[in-house]
Amino acid sequence: MPKESQSIESTLPVPSPQETGIANIRNTLRQGQQRMADWNSGSLAVSAVPGAGKSTGMAAAAAIAIAHQYEQSAQSRRNIRRQLIVVTFTRSAAANIKIKIREYLKELSIPQTGFSVNTLHGLALNIASRYPNLSGLELDNVTLITPNQSHRFIRTAVEQWIATAPGRYSRLLEGIQFDGEETERLRRQSVLRTEVLPELATIVIHEAKSSGLLPEDLREFNKQTTGKQTTDEYNILSIAAGLYEQYQNLMRSREFIDYDDMILAALRVLENDNARRIEQNQVFAVFEDEAQDSSPLQTKLLTILAKDADNLDEPPNMIRVGDPNQAINSTFTPADPIYFRQFCKDCDAQQRLVTMDQAGRSTKIIIDAANFVLEWVNSLYVKTTQQEENNRETQINKEFSQTPPTPFRFQRIRPVEPNHREADVNPQAVGLGLELYTPRDIHHTVELLSQRIVELFSQEPDNISGAILVREHRQGRWLAQALSSVCKEHNIPVYDVGERDRHSHVPEEVLALLQFCDRPHSPDYLKRTLEVLLQRRLIETQDFNALATLPEEFLYPSPLASPQPQPVQKAAHLCRSLLRARLELPLYQLISFIALTLKYEQAELATADKLAERVIQQIAGNTSMGSMLNVLSEIVSSERFEPVETEDLEKRYTRNGQLTIITMHKAKGLDWDYVFMPFLHENLIPGRFWVPPQSQFLGNFTLSEVARAQIRAALHGQSTLPSITTAWEQAKHLKTAEEYRLLYVAMTRAKRLLWMSAAKKAPFTWSKPENLQEQTPCPVFPALKRQFPKSVRN
Repeated sequence: MPKESQSIESTLPVPSPQETGIANIRNTLRQGQQRMADWNSGSLAVSAVPGAGKSTGMAAAAAIAIAHQYEQSAQSRRNIRRQLIVVTFTRSAAANIKIKIREYLKELSIPQTGFSVNTLHGLALNIASRYPNLSGLELDNVTLITPNQSHRFIRTAVEQWIATAPGRYSRLLEGIQFDGEETERLRRQSVLRTEVLPELATIVIHEAKSSGLLPEDLREFNKQTTGKQTTDEYNILSIAAGLYEQYQNLMRSREFIDYDDMILAALRVLENDNARRIEQNQVFAVFEDEAQDSSPLQTKLLTILAKDADNLDEPPNMIRVGDPNQAINSTFTPADPIYFRQFCKDCDAQQRLVTMDQAGRSTKIIIDAANFVLEWVNSLYVKTTQQEENNRETQINKEFSQTPPTPFRFQRIRPVEPNHREADVNPQAVGLGLELYTPRDIHHTVELLSQRIVELFSQEPDNISGAILVREHRQGRWLAQALSSVCKEHNIPVYDVGERDRHSHVPEEVLALLQFCDRPHSPDYLKRTLEVLLQRRLIETQDFNALATLPEEFLYPSPLASPQPQPVQKAAHLCRSLLRARLELPLYQLISFIALTLKYEQAELATADKLAERVIQQIAGNTSMGSMLNVLSEIVSSERFEPVETEDLEKRYTRNGQLTIITMHKAKGLDWDYVFMPFLHENLIPGRFWVPPQSQFLGNFTLSEVARAQIRAALHGQSTLPSITTAWEQAKHLKTAEEYRLLYVAMTRAKRLLWMSAAKKAPFTWSKPENLQEQTPCPVFPALKRQFPKSVRN
């Protein structure tokens, strides 16, 4: 070797082991993932298609950023290191990405610290709890609830608003026409009190609080910038403001909070300059996953934390990863995809946008089908919008409206390009890869479905996974029953998520047994307790009606009574043990005793402990069986009580050899080798936006959807509120767009085979599956059949 060459090589810096490790990690990533790994400061938007490996890319980028932070700390000889905050949408996603980050850090041979992974609400609660004086949250004294429209706080807020605003309530009673007939007045009162106003309150309160709006903001929105009132004769937002105000007063007086209060409390902390600096100085960056599902207030919280405390004018140090085409929560949360789209647009202007469009999850024909749906729906939506431009009513209200965006951001999914990793390739198709069926009716659907499932699962049952994706739980329940005998015959385990993963089964079962303990002489309570014991497989099947008819003879048979059969003796013994516990144990131990009696598993025991703590906290100062039963009844009837999870949900839903029945919404973030999508009909996707007959006296719209559209118009910067008619049309567009995105998400869950069908005859409503009638397929389905004629099966 020449001397000159030797001297040049000797002067080149030798990469450190850490630099070599970072380079090795980077080389395992795809192009879009590498852009994330190269981040060092500022804002970066990452728009990732389904199956692009965004969680892997984020974990790798996080580990590399933490490694650089360690390196900078060592060079500056500072003992204090700031941390990376990673935010995800669900607890299971947080657990998964935490494991991945630790694996990468281990590969880099650096401590597995320097970061925290949280859900958005968990992060907010941590901040609020550190500064109780600033946040206003004393966590030892408040109770967290997740109310729905039947919750007593919502109902009480409605009644209190009616008492304070009799004039506006009377205007609602009059509706669009009213002859004063007393029976009709009573009917309308019932509809308003139990349906219309509770629904309006529930939607608007969540929408407003998640956007940082107060009741007075809603009242201000109800006026045009010129000071004139809108064409809304009901003053819907003023009504909503009154309901919101009453709800807030109730929550404060009872020391209750909801999830939105956590975000608001954290923001109150960060309004204080000293607290904000302390928090910002502990953080060097924020990485957010599923950014398309964030509300404006949540985005504000993360942006503040990502700012440099000494350079607030500089862009926040954050990576936001998401897919606006997978935004499927905007019709029941304030997470409008418009916000992440705008973030992507802003970053694109600064050349800080990354599009991760290579996806290795699905076979090529499934990718082609998903891309076709995206483009076909967008073109349909544009045509519809152009037709509406010619509509006279739209022209009249043009000053109140904006052309709605297309449902999808245009980004095609591309298969993975050949690279050095042999495992990083798209899977081979099974069969045709895409199969499209048009059965005669739903029963013929089950025949075709059963046949295909048996064929597939008989080949390699231990190495494949499959799922049936349904639009609503009732379809899943019907399918589970219809497929049970075939799957049992061929040893194919069926996991019905809607049935097994009910949020309220622990509170329901505990309530049933406590009601029996309180009134053991009640035949209804005794029968329900026996049913729970049977469901838990603690007793055998028997005639519960006969046992419950005479509770005393069943529980404490006299010496002259006929001997009880062994199954009856066992059931009676369990029931007597419950009554004995009621007499011997303090109230606060009863729920734990019931959990042990029912032989709950680890997760159920943890959920029971959480329930007991919640109940005892609420009945403090009024400890009695009656107050305990009232609290439990409230939780069961009008609240979503979230269980404690002790295992990875994804593994539970995607086990090999198992057929999972799951809703399209819950399937987001998961994938299976084979995905079956039956019952693709227009009345469900995109669905019909209709007004319930009982509330049509108010007009051809619903108050809640109009209010939602008006609030979003104000949040999106429109200077004037849309009229009722225009707001209703905007709500229709929002619903239609989201349903098509939901279909897209469901299709992209499949790896090797996507099976789709739309029966000619199906129920109009799945509450009565026996009533079949001609149904129009989802508009996408015939278009898919035309585009992929070789996939059509008879």
